[in-house]
Amino acid sequence: MTQPIELYYWPTPNGWKPAIFLEEAGLPYNVVPVNIGAGDQFEPEFLRISPNNKMPAIVDPDGPDGEPISIFESGAILIYLAEKTGRFFPQAPRDKYLVLQWLMFQMGSVGPMLGQAHHFRQYAPDEIPYAIERYTNEAARLYGVMDSRLSEAEFFAGGEYTIADMAVYPWIVPHENQGQNMDDFPNLKRWYESVKTRPAVQRALAVGEEMRQQLNRDMDDETRETLFGNRRRRD
Repeated sequence: MTQPIELYYWPTPNGWKPAIFLEEAGLPYNVVPVNIGAGDQFEPEFLRISPNNKMPAIVDPDGPDGEPISIFESGAILIYLAEKTGRFFPQAPRDKYLVLQWLMFQMGSVGPMLGQAHHFRQYAPDEIPYAIERYTNEAARLYGVMDSRLSEAEFFAGGEYTIADMAVYPWIVPHENQGQNMDDFPNLKRWYESVKTRPAVQRALAVGEEMRQQLNRDMDDETRETLFGNRRRRD
C-alpha cells in the first residue's frame, strides 16, 4: 500500500505547484502546514528538510530505493514526482528538454520577477515608484514571452499538459496584483482559462485556502517582517 507523501505547504504559488501534481496524479498526501507568517519555516525540524527555509518541501516514505527521501525546491519536487509516477514529463530527449526549458523559465524568471511585482505593488511598507515600474514592466515582458509561445502551442511544451504548465499556472493566478490585464495576452489567457477548468487544479488551489485568508487577515508589521524581513536563523 502506497504511503502518503508529506507535503510541507502553505497556499502560495510555489506551494500550489506540487499540490497540483499530487491532485493530478491522484497520489495520496498529507498536508503539513508551514505557517510562513508565524515563522514555521525557520524551525529546526523544517530546516532539516528545506535548508533555505522556503516551502514547499516533501517527504516521500517510499523513496527511489525504498527508503524515505526529502526534497525541497518546487521545481525539483515536480521533476521527482513526475519521474516517480511516469506522468506529465515525457522521456523522449527532445520532448523532455522542451519541458525542462519552460520549467526553468518559470523558476528563473516567472516566479522571481512576478513575485517582485506582486511584492512592491501589494506588500512593500513604502511605495517605491521605481521598483513598481521596473517589476510591473518586467512582468509584462514575461507575459509577452508566454503569450508568444502559446500562440504556437496548446501548452508550454507543445500539445501535452506537463509539469511546465503546473509550474507556471499558479503564478498567473494573481495577475491583477502584478499589474497585468489578461486581455492584453489572448494566447496566455486561452491557456490560463483552459488550465483553470481542470478539476485537479481547482482542488489543489482550494487546499488550505482558509490558511491564506487567515494570513491576510493577520497581516501586520510583525508578520510582514517575518515574511519579507532579513531574518536569518542558524540552528
